[in-house]
Amino acid sequence: MTENQNTEEPKVEETIGEPQLATTSQEGYGEVVAPRYKGFLGKVDKFYGITKMKSGFKTEIVAGCTTFMTMVYILMVHPNMFAETGEVSYGAMYIVTALSAIVGTLLMSFLAKIPFAQAPGMGLNAFFVYTICMTMGYTYAQALLIVLFSGFLFLFLTIIGARKAIVRAVPACIRVAISAGIGLFVAFVGLQNAGLIVPDAGTGVALVSFNLRTFTTDGATMIAAAISIASLIIIAIFSKLNFKASIVLGIVGSALMYYACCGIGVAVGSESCKAVFTTISEEFNLNPFVAFQEFGTQAFGQVFKNGFTVPSNMIFDFIAALVAFAMVDMFDTLGSLMGACQAAGKESGLIDEKGEVKNIQRALLSDSIATCTGAILGTSTVTTFVESASGVAVGGRTGMTALVVAVLFAVAMFLSPIAALIPSCATAGALVYVGVLMMRNVIDIDWKDPATAVPAFLTIAVMSFAYSISYGIAAGFISYTLIKLCTGKIKEISPVTAVLSLVFIFTFLFTH
Repeated sequence: MTENQNTEEPKVEETIGEPQLATTSQEGYGEVVAPRYKGFLGKVDKFYGITKMKSGFKTEIVAGCTTFMTMVYILMVHPNMFAETGEVSYGAMYIVTALSAIVGTLLMSFLAKIPFAQAPGMGLNAFFVYTICMTMGYTYAQALLIVLFSGFLFLFLTIIGARKAIVRAVPACIRVAISAGIGLFVAFVGLQNAGLIVPDAGTGVALVSFNLRTFTTDGATMIAAAISIASLIIIAIFSKLNFKASIVLGIVGSALMYYACCGIGVAVGSESCKAVFTTISEEFNLNPFVAFQEFGTQAFGQVFKNGFTVPSNMIFDFIAALVAFAMVDMFDTLGSLMGACQAAGKESGLIDEKGEVKNIQRALLSDSIATCTGAILGTSTVTTFVESASGVAVGGRTGMTALVVAVLFAVAMFLSPIAALIPSCATAGALVYVGVLMMRNVIDIDWKDPATAVPAFLTIAVMSFAYSISYGIAAGFISYTLIKLCTGKIKEISPVTAVLSLVFIFTFLFTH
């Protein structure tokens, strides 16, 4: 026995709070830790590997609360969007949003055992509502069928291990541009929802008027537009100050400002401001179970009840939309997982020796199942939220963090009456800020190379100018393929890119 070996049993410090791990060095085996937890907590510790990941229950709970606070805004933003379809109520979608987040996050907790949360994805929900339903003419149930089929496609590609390979086969400039383009699209939607950007007969869109001479008749509109700007500024300030719940604080703070300003408007004689409070008094209901009832009648199972009614002349649009959903979700999930885990570093234990996310295959499987389940519940694609990085940043290392997030969403599910009081102008700032975050990766595009700059620009521009995420993706793929083909770079066109380009060309020629 060498003098470097220690035959003493590891000692455990009996302190309050996080477990203090005593270690002993054994040659050839590294450190051996002695967990403090026993009984039920010991079983939970063993299941999630909390001690093994050098974490603790307190750390995991704090991380879960942090992640929840950074993504809970989805409970207010998502239902507002879907209510615009006119086919499903805010209350029904509030329950759908919470339930889909719970299911997806529990899958991450128990199946993948990593500290990530899921919910209906931003950008994908805008695509569902404003492109699939409002522009392409699909009903809510028919659009859910597209999501369900995309979920089955995700599931199949994940099981055979092709999902990562497909993402890597797509040109990097288009991958980056899709995220940035969705960000600009979402920001544009937010500005319109707030009434800050309004229709114009001459230019198509224009800035809302802030002329005080018309305040008595248009006071509520002016206030809503101003509050949307204030919401964005508040979120930016709190984010700069490193508040974890900056988006939630911005939404709640601007909502209070909105009602305060409308109260002042009533005092000075604005009929539109008076109508705001009249509507609330007529529609407000403190019973949270009303939302559950609406969920049961308007959302749950609609994909099976009314979804299989897609006209034959819309089948190619259906395929194009399905491809768009698939592409965006694959980039979102892998990007969120890789970004958050790599930021935490290899010492976090979330990255393996190959540089891959721990249990990534199970994480992708969780994402696929959650998308299928979400479609049945009544929502757009459920995906991994990049906001999960906030929980990882404060020490979340295991599925215990995800479990805490799911529990908090379950509690929030009964607060729908309060959430219904949040005006769309208050959530507009959140939409614009999400757009800001999604635009930041444009620096990774080589703007000096026309073969990458033009496809990237078209992807971003067409998404917003044509009000369609799928058309933006199509423009990017087609232009990239044509430029490479005409410049003798045919070997740089992957089979995936070539096939998708042909599908999009066929869609434009025969359906649009």
